[in-house]
Amino acid sequence: MKEAVTLVSTTDAPELSAFFEILHQLVREPSVVGAEDSFFRVLRRELEEIDVKVERHLGVLVAQGSEPESLILSAHIDRHGLLCTGPNEFQYAAFIAGNRGELTGDSVSEQMMTSIADRFVGQRVQAHLPYTGTYLGQGIISNSYLCSKRRNLIFELDGLEFLEPGAPVSFLDRLRVTDSHISAQLDNVLSVAIIIYLFRLGFKGTALFTAQEEAGRSWRYALDWFQRESVTTRRLLVLDTSPYPSIEAASEQDLVLRKKDATAGFDPGFTAEIARICNRMDIKHSFKDEWIEAQNVDRHKPLSLGRTELGRLAAATGGHINGTTLQIPTTGYHTASETASIASIRSAIRLLSAYIP
Repeated sequence: MKEAVTLVSTTDAPELSAFFEILHQLVREPSVVGAEDSFFRVLRRELEEIDVKVERHLGVLVAQGSEPESLILSAHIDRHGLLCTGPNEFQYAAFIAGNRGELTGDSVSEQMMTSIADRFVGQRVQAHLPYTGTYLGQGIISNSYLCSKRRNLIFELDGLEFLEPGAPVSFLDRLRVTDSHISAQLDNVLSVAIIIYLFRLGFKGTALFTAQEEAGRSWRYALDWFQRESVTTRRLLVLDTSPYPSIEAASEQDLVLRKKDATAGFDPGFTAEIARICNRMDIKHSFKDEWIEAQNVDRHKPLSLGRTELGRLAAATGGHINGTTLQIPTTGYHTASETASIASIRSAIRLLSAYIP
């Protein structure tokens, strides 16, 4: 099969060519929610080429430089995909029955289910063995709909009728780069690539790469590591993407900060520190919680503040583990065409580079 061509502008982002090489490779690797093992191995190989200590625990891979306590970053590695649940029946992997206890109705993904139900028809997909990631075949989504009884998105595929229940199916994904934007299933491989790039630039702190964030479970894996190592901090910086309804709305800021989510408030001191760095570097930024609250003034059905990994950690530990978030604004959320501006990516790397000695 012919690969999509990746074009990197030589005028707009030449200094990011090494970063795009990392992202280009990672985007190709499947990492469906609940079936992230093969991606963990790819990620480990990438990190072991750098002078960092790498340890794999259940649900989390930890990379540490020579000054591990200087700053702790976190990013989830899982991406949305499908799981075979019966004869030619596939469900949205994050919302399968095992995760029902996490579905309380106040997550962004749950509120978006109806609006994204028909986005996937015509999308090419590929199936893999759950643990090894071995390629099993390709197909195409012929139908998708919201099942009110099972409260999940149901998919029908052409070409993968032979799959047995439990087989993960990822969206066939390739990175597309123009002079101003990139597109792929960015949430959250974009943040993973940024952290790897930071380590290559000389970052000496700690990075947590967590599984099953889209299923609401990543915070538990991160918490296990914090407790195992007897680490508490109010300077955990969680990287992610942040959805906006239009390119115009996304372009109003280069980076997105938060003071809180639907679960807990974030550390005000660390949040203010990140905002000060944005101001010093002339980086346009906004606070997503304030933007959502402003949008809700005129909405009959309020938008959710979202439930993040950081908010869950803060709530579970009474604030002993806390910090703030740094997000890149995107459109086309939770699709294989999620789009972010190169200006935002450059701004995130510039800001985070302030923590490289």
